[in-house]
Amino acid sequence: MPSFSLLLLVLASVPTSKDALPMPPPPPGMRVLDSDDKRLLVGSAEEPETSAEEELDEAEPASTELEELRALEGATLDPGARPNAEVLQSLRRLGLANPLRQRMLDALEEPTFREDELTGEMPLITDLAHFDVSRVQARYDIPVEMQPLVAQYVQFFQGPGRKWFRKWVNRSTRYLPVMQPILEAHGLPRDTVYLAMIESGFSPSAYSWAHAAGPWQFISSTGRQYGLHQDFWVDERRDPLKATRAAARYLKDLHKELGHWYLAWAGYNTGSGRVRRLVERLGTNDFWAISAPEERGLAQETRHYVPKLIAAALIAKHPTAFGFSEKEFDYEPALTFDEVKLTDATDLDVIARAAGVDVKEVQELNPELRRWCTPPASAKNPYVLRLPQGTAERFAENFARIAPKERLTFRVHKVKKGDTLSQIALKYGTAAEAILQMNQLKSVKTLKLNAELVIPVPAGRGQESGDGALARKVAQARRSGVTVPRPEDEVPAGTPRGPVATGPIKTETVNGRKRITYGVQSGDSMWAIANRFQVNADELRKWNNLTARESKRALKVGSVLYIFPDNVPKQVEERAGTVIAQRAPAGNAGRPGTVHQLAAGESIWSIAQRYGVSVEDLKRWNNIKDTTRLPTGLRLVVRAP
Repeated sequence: MPSFSLLLLVLASVPTSKDALPMPPPPPGMRVLDSDDKRLLVGSAEEPETSAEEELDEAEPASTELEELRALEGATLDPGARPNAEVLQSLRRLGLANPLRQRMLDALEEPTFREDELTGEMPLITDLAHFDVSRVQARYDIPVEMQPLVAQYVQFFQGPGRKWFRKWVNRSTRYLPVMQPILEAHGLPRDTVYLAMIESGFSPSAYSWAHAAGPWQFISSTGRQYGLHQDFWVDERRDPLKATRAAARYLKDLHKELGHWYLAWAGYNTGSGRVRRLVERLGTNDFWAISAPEERGLAQETRHYVPKLIAAALIAKHPTAFGFSEKEFDYEPALTFDEVKLTDATDLDVIARAAGVDVKEVQELNPELRRWCTPPASAKNPYVLRLPQGTAERFAENFARIAPKERLTFRVHKVKKGDTLSQIALKYGTAAEAILQMNQLKSVKTLKLNAELVIPVPAGRGQESGDGALARKVAQARRSGVTVPRPEDEVPAGTPRGPVATGPIKTETVNGRKRITYGVQSGDSMWAIANRFQVNADELRKWNNLTARESKRALKVGSVLYIFPDNVPKQVEERAGTVIAQRAPAGNAGRPGTVHQLAAGESIWSIAQRYGVSVEDLKRWNNIKDTTRLPTGLRLVVRAP
């Protein structure tokens, strides 16, 4: 009886005491464990006493073995029950070479566990057309077939896609150990993990044209449907563990609805409704039938999705059989971490210093974070942050010693019409560089209206010390390449774009030819610009290294084109080296000596735009040195005297 056998094995592994009752004789076919067996399981009682430190060192592996045994009890004591996912996971963790695993297998008499019979290296596959995939089917818990499209994807990954597939396999060793147990716990095949491989290459930072994010490429609505929180602070679609749990629930629902894993995978790509309607219309749940090109029911991406997944799974488990060598791979270490609870929004730089690690390590372990700090939290609802394994205790000790003045507090500012970066920094008593750094921006001249920004505010107002938190944040921002625009170059949020381009439009002589630098205006087309300057549209594209297709993308308001006209056309007026197109705003621009009264929300840049002049001209005509503090109502000369 397998269950009784394992029970005796467990009981026999308990160390005896002086008062222990004698063990009953074993039933026929069983033998009493000898001293070597007992030493293997729990260590010999005759070994010398160990120190407290040695006991701590040995506690973890000993506990692991006991956990493996406990996990198997449920299945073993019920001979009619098949081992569940937890049991299978426990056996796999023991490793193929562990003698304890073999004894458990013997006790369970469960042939499906015997992966060691299938681990022999496969020979090199040179003829995909005649490869019998049934030879490896037992090594997978998902269905695999060698269809023509599967073979084509295998060849693609071996050839043109080889560079990317190597990256996927390198990254897989980081995430498979944490993703597969999650899938298994939700009742999914472990090899479903290769769906994440073809979706994102296991990249938490992957982002698609359809605005899908994270390793499982959830779009926003589906992510929220399956519990992935997305807000100003975090995007849980990027978290490899949380997203895997959501993907497991989603795929389980798809499989329940559609009835086959191939259809579930296709539904993951295109939506279950489309697949279900096609199955109902054709009266079959055969994926290869409904994905045939002549049926025209599925997009090509979806028709290729299942073959691509099968090909990726085949190669990823047997790379050498499909022509890859181990030298090609640089496997990443498995994802491991400690967790700490934070009760307030905290700067990642402060966290990294307290833990004694690089801030990049903190960011890599917490890819859901959208800002340079953790979200607001409280003692009742703390934020759980991951840190490199073994650093939690050091972090707790060091973090408690950081003085409040060495920390930053945070505010959220919603950009209003007229806001500029320098004005916001002045309002909160902080630095523009720190604002850019906290919001993961390199540089910005124009803030997006209604956008939200994290504003780092020094806890100790007025602190000028170079050792202060704000000073460190500014230095860090500059080291990372953050640049702050000059206040006079900033464009207030919500400023309507005028018909002239950003900055002056000028004419100059280049290699003996007159060249006009022209800023694209609203409503411009390549033909209209060429016609205005009396040149050929093909020449205009040639001068700017643009193809016909690229020229459409290049025509954005404010982008610059170079034009080489034989003569400056009548449609263009030239004044002191500044060229202004005929479509420059009328308004007051035609009257010399025009004066403009500064209104709320206006800046010197927006006024220059309105009147078709440069910022430098306005500063010179009005004797302005500092453009950051122009009072409302100030009268400005906007034409040359």
